[in-house]
Amino acid sequence: MILLDSNIIIYSAKKDLSFLRELLKGNNVFVSDISKLEVLGFHLITSEQEKYFNSVFSVINIILVSSEIIEEAIKMRKIYNLSVGDSIIAATAKTFDLILYTNNEEDFKNIKEIKIQNPIN
Repeated sequence: MILLDSNIIIYSAKKDLSFLRELLKGNNVFVSDISKLEVLGFHLITSEQEKYFNSVFSVINIILVSSEIIEEAIKMRKIYNLSVGDSIIAATAKTFDLILYTNNEEDFKNIKEIKIQNPIN
């Protein structure tokens, strides 16, 4: 089972990376609720992008941020010096034993508690 990082959702909107859209259709594919905030909350988002991303979030499995995830994110943020968003995403992957698909391998490479994969490379 897979957890998509926010960047994979963003890249799926690009024509040259449209193959990523296939990932969005699987029943075993999830995103963290924080990704919805990161993607739709971007201050330079266009109305066309917003429409596309809203359609993605209307069909993909979203994991809500729970107290369990927050507690794990706090630990990971302290240990690995992660951003708030990355710590929540990493904690979600760990809590649900999901493989994190990301193009930002550098951000997560030191976290031994999770598996990461780059679907672009």
